[in-house]
Amino acid sequence: MVTCFSVFSIAQENTASNVGFRIFTKVNRPDPKLVEGFHNIPVANIADMMNRTKVMDARIKKINKNNLLGPAFTVKVRSDDNLMAHKAISMAQPGDIIVIDAEGKLDNAIIGEQMVRTAIQRKLGGIVVDGAVRDSDYLAKQTDIPVYAAGITPAGPYKDGPGEINTPISVGGVVVRPGDILVGDDDGVVVIEPQSAQYVLEQSMKKNAGEAKLIEQITNGSRDYSWIDKALKEKSVQIIDDVYK
Repeated sequence: MVTCFSVFSIAQENTASNVGFRIFTKVNRPDPKLVEGFHNIPVANIADMMNRTKVMDARIKKINKNNLLGPAFTVKVRSDDNLMAHKAISMAQPGDIIVIDAEGKLDNAIIGEQMVRTAIQRKLGGIVVDGAVRDSDYLAKQTDIPVYAAGITPAGPYKDGPGEINTPISVGGVVVRPGDILVGDDDGVVVIEPQSAQYVLEQSMKKNAGEAKLIEQITNGSRDYSWIDKALKEKSVQIIDDVYK
């Protein structure tokens, strides 16, 4: 009989036997060159090229200065427990982003200084938590690894489980699958599916080039703003040539 303690050796055909307390050891990671292509592309421009979708909720905020880029290594935890987060950090490969679904609850910190130091030592690419962190002074001042979270609390977590590693999760209102590409900057975090990443990258680069041209036009005073009145006319705006009474 399979027990929760044999989860590390369960065969693929038996993965449904302990739903909620499972670890998948393999991740289909995207080509590193494809991932690196998103370096220095603003998250806002990437999101625009995905119809303003796949953007994590504004609750997920940057804790320190570093921007985020890498493939997702997903973790589902009980909202007050970080046992599986510890395991994930010990398993992930250099460059992986630990993405933790703690249900957005802020009663207990899932990540703290010791775990971040371990992630740095293992050369991981970052941590995103839909939940709370603590030791925020250290997390904010260190510049080795980006950290994003929904909040901060001094209350520590339990270490009992259950949880899952490398299954689909929900973080900041967005589904994140193992191997998805995460890009984060001061505006927030966007999630890119690897199968559409090349197209999104190409379109984002075009968007960047177009914005650079517009900024140049704004700077030298040559930008055409006639599109504003055209849009208002198409929406049948009422223009009253008088003061409000």
